Order: sequence, then structure tokens, then C-alpha cells
Amino acid sequence: MISVENLRVEFSAKPLFTGVSYVINDRDRIALVGKNGAGKSTMLKIIAGLQQPTGGTVSVPRDVNIGYLPQVMVISDTRTVREETEQAFGYIREMQAELERLNRELAERTDYESEEYMALVERFAQTDERFHLLGGLNYRAEMERTLMGLGFRQTDFDRPTNEFSGGWRMRIELAKILLQHPDVLLLDEPTNHLDIESIQWFEQFLQFHPGSVVMVSHDRAFINNVTNRTIEISCGQIYDYKVKYDEYVGLREERREQQLRAYENQQKEIADTKAFIERFRYKATKANQVQSRIKALEKIVPIEVDEVDSSSLRLKFTCSQRSGDFPVICEEVGKTYGNHNVFSDANLQLRRGEKVAFVGRNGEGKTTLVKCIMGQISFDGHLKIGHNVQIGYFAQNQAQLLDGELSVFDTIDRVARGDIRLQIRNILGAFMFGGEESDKKVKVLSGGERTRLAMIKLLLEPVNLLILDEPTNHLDMRSKDVLKEAVRDFDGTAIIVSHDRDFLDGLVSRVYEFAGGKVREHIGGIYDYLTEREGEREATAGKHEPADVDTNKKAETNLSTAAPSTSASKADWEQQKSLARQRKKLEKAVTDAELAVQELEQAIAIIENQLSTTEGGADMTLYEKHGRLKQQLAKAEDEWAEAMERLEALG
Repeated sequence: MISVENLRVEFSAKPLFTGVSYVINDRDRIALVGKNGAGKSTMLKIIAGLQQPTGGTVSVPRDVNIGYLPQVMVISDTRTVREETEQAFGYIREMQAELERLNRELAERTDYESEEYMALVERFAQTDERFHLLGGLNYRAEMERTLMGLGFRQTDFDRPTNEFSGGWRMRIELAKILLQHPDVLLLDEPTNHLDIESIQWFEQFLQFHPGSVVMVSHDRAFINNVTNRTIEISCGQIYDYKVKYDEYVGLREERREQQLRAYENQQKEIADTKAFIERFRYKATKANQVQSRIKALEKIVPIEVDEVDSSSLRLKFTCSQRSGDFPVICEEVGKTYGNHNVFSDANLQLRRGEKVAFVGRNGEGKTTLVKCIMGQISFDGHLKIGHNVQIGYFAQNQAQLLDGELSVFDTIDRVARGDIRLQIRNILGAFMFGGEESDKKVKVLSGGERTRLAMIKLLLEPVNLLILDEPTNHLDMRSKDVLKEAVRDFDGTAIIVSHDRDFLDGLVSRVYEFAGGKVREHIGGIYDYLTEREGEREATAGKHEPADVDTNKKAETNLSTAAPSTSASKADWEQQKSLARQRKKLEKAVTDAELAVQELEQAIAIIENQLSTTEGGADMTLYEKHGRLKQQLAKAEDEWAEAMERLEALG
């Protein structure tokens, strides 16, 4: 479909990539991968025709339409959501005008037997067929389905676009591109502004999309669910794998091992050749052989090994003093703005050391509840922050709070403590601030770079409750893995607001879903939650959908609302619920035992104070009571230890 031949791109005489050739075929789902700065976004711009290469060609057939979604774009704020989205159907209106013109011409002419008239009839028929094929009569219904799939409500359609955040306006642009039905979709980080439900809808859309897709994304779950081919840009070359991303990772490691062996063999050959030349350089009988070896050495093309950071960097959030057993307790918490109810009757109780996720569509109240916990806004109900809780908060606008006059290195050096200061360069390198990048002033950094720097800063601050609001939006896969490992090893408690399923997988033990003004608790990981929700949807669909429902209609419904199936089974979920019930009983037993121990210790302290006086020391009944309380305390401590052991055994 699209042919890339011998492509070369240079910036300031420095080659980005050279000699790149490949073909984008019909129905290809390509993940374009490589380290930051390898040229992924540049490649998309060249294919889209927005940037010219230094050399080589990109051949796009005339009848092939390309839709391109950049990471950042200028968005109009002069229309409503509906009016702005309808701009995607300019081709429909053009075809409609063409059909009206052809129809008038046919009505005016009377030369029914002429070749010109028959050609006009044929042209009208072809245009009319294409008009109906592209949904000319029902494009508004398609537009509404697409907007709702991307998270908009019908009540949003007539709102001005300037009432929405930049992320929501990017969704409008994505909807416009999808509604144009391009033959090739070029997507640069398309999930950055989507929630989990919208990402799943988008995955389904792309699976049914009849054209080709080329995307750059750091959302591992998304590209694994969508792509069937992976093209890596590395060392100025490309490597084409006809597999999904996870399979590519294994094949890439095999390729790098082969490169290393070939490189080592070549280095040995070079060393042996040089040794021969040095040994026999001045012997006349070996002159011809020496010259031959010199020429052979000059012809050797050095083998390049893929640049991979193999450092075993492990970060860990600095946990401050131990917090109370329950850092956050919410009872019937709610928030309203005027007549708008964001959420109500929210109940949650976080245990010390627990990691939980807040998920749901944008605008359902995830960040609002976080602000309630932070004490930044008022709320209804009761919210208690536990004893000795120190909160580390990463907000979506955290980057704006950095000091622009400091360098990247100084920003981190000011918060680093102890031995971690010796690793600052390694830490910055893991988050793409290696080398000269660490000496840049904060004020010259891009928004994404500032976000990453703010995350590093939080990594080093001593806290025992982490609240991370969309922490992965501007991180590449390696940086996300480093962050995930750091959160997993964190000894304190963590609340994570995120739409990145791969990041949440294996990290959180409970999920709080924000939807319809309510906050629901789901025991288990992110995929347990998605499995349960899918089961609920299927049950609801089974109640309301007739047995003889039209197959096409069912497929359309699935495209709009269904989430991809996960590996978790119903049996696994039932087991999770049973474990959750046991865990709650044991948590209550631990809490009750702790209270009993505290009460007994207080009673013993009172008696010991009395015994320290002259009168009390002569009272034998106090000694007997002291002995009984000591026995009761020992028993209560044993019960507490037993409950804790059983709770820890559950995991």
C-alpha cells in the first residue's frame, strides 16, 4: 500500500536513520518502537507528508487516504463538540452536493440515448453507491457512537469545545480522524488522554478497522492488543518483526546476543590481523601477506550492537516513619458543585502498605476524591487521615511547580539524601536525563520532560502515603517499569489514578471504580476488575437483548461497549471474593486484638503507678490485679500475633 525506500534523515549533518526500506501492507497493525530520539515521530510525519526526508522516497498511491494524529495539535475553540466533529464529514457534504448537481443535469438533459448521457448516469450511480457505502444517510449516528465510545455523553454534544480540557479536545480530533475512514491511520501516543474504558473501545475499533495502522505508543497492553507487527528503529536502521510487541521483546534479545557474538568474533579477527601486521611488518618475505592483511582490515565494516541500557538500576521510594494501620478512612464521603453531584456515599478503608487503583472515565471524580484526601477542597461525610501519615502527591500539573531556574541535576540534588546522592546520574539516566541533559535548566524543558523530573523528585522525598495521579503519561516503557518496581517495593501505602493496565497489573490489590456518581470497591487486581465488569455487562445484555437479535447489531454493540476478554476466569474471581471475605474478617480480628492490647497496657500502667506509691505498695489486691492483667495481656498479644500470621499468610 505505502512503500518506503532507502529513506535517509539527517539533522545538522548527523544521520537519524539511513537506508530504511519497508512496505506498509493492507490490514497491517504496526507498532513503531525504539528509544526516545530514535526517530519514531519523525517517521510518522514523513509518511504523513508533513516532513521531507533528506533522501529516499515514500510512495503513497493516489487513492490512499492517510489520517494522522500527532501528540500535540492546535484545536479550534469556536464550535460545539457536534459542530467540530462534523468537520470530519466534509467529504460527505461534497459528495452530496455532487449528487445534487448530477441529478439536476440528468433532469435537464433529453439526449437519453447518447454516450454522454449514459456516462453521466454511470457517474451518478458510482457516486451514489460510494455515498451510501460511506454512511452518507446516517453519518450523524456514526458520529455519536464514536464520540460516546471515546467518553463523551450526549449532553456534551452541544457544549462549546472551549469548556473542555486539552485532553478532551484531543479526543474530538481523534474522533474526526476515525470518522474520515482513512486507509492508513498514523497515531502518535493516542492513549495519553484516554481512560481505560475509552482505550478498550478504541482497541475494538482498531481491530475492526479495514485499513492499516501505524502507531507509536508506550502503553504495552494497548499495542499488544492491537498490533501484529513491530518495527524497531535502532542505530539508524530498522528491524522488522512480524509479531506483537511481547514476542518482539524476546526476539530482540536473541538478535542482540547474536550481534554481541558477531561483534566479539570481529574484534578478535581485527586483533589477530593487527598482531600479524605488527609481527611481520618489516620482513621482506611477508610483505605481500602484510599488505593483503592491511587491505582486508580497511574493508572491514564495524558491527554495531543495539544500544541497550543494561544497568541494574533499582529505585525505591523513601518511606518515612511508620503510619497508623489505616492511613485513609472515608465514610459516606461525597462532593457536589452546585447542582452537579460528582460522587456520593464513598466508603473506603486503606490498610497500611496496601496499593489501590482509582479508575473510571474522566470527570467521574477520581482526582476530586484525591483532592478531598489532600484537604484541598471541602466535602460531605467523614474522612480521616491516620496517625503519622505523610503524603507524597504527584498531581497532573506537578511539573508547573518546579523551579525553572534550577538545572535538572540541582533539582534532584536538593531532595536526595544519603547514599542515593551517589546514584543521581544513574537515576536521571533511567528517566532520559542522561549526559548533557542533566545540566539543562528546568525552564527550557518540554512539558513531558518536566513531568518526568517531578516524578524523580517525588521518588526521593520521605513519605508513607503515595498518591499518584496519571503518573505514566509521559514515561517510556523502561521508565514505567522502573517506576512500577519502585511503587511495588514501597513499604508505605499507595493510591494510583491511572488508565495504564500494564502498569497497574500485579501492582494493586484493590480497584475503586468511579462511575455514575458512585464509588465501587472491587477486590483483586486490574484484570480481575475488568473481568468482573465484563461479566456484569454480559449479564445485563442477556436480560435486555432478544435471543434472535441481529448479528450485525450485536457486533456493533460489542464494538461500542465491550472490553477485551482477559485471562482471568470466573473461578479465579470467586476465589478472590472468598479470600477478600476472609481478609476482612482477619483485619477486624487484628484491629480488635490491637485495641484489647492497648486497653490492657493502659490498665497495667495505671496499677503500676498506684503500686509506686507508699499506700499502693502495701495493697496486696493491686498485686493480684496486676498479675491477672499481665496474663490477659499475654493472651491478647498471642491472639493478635495469631491473627497477624493468618492475615499475612493470605498475602
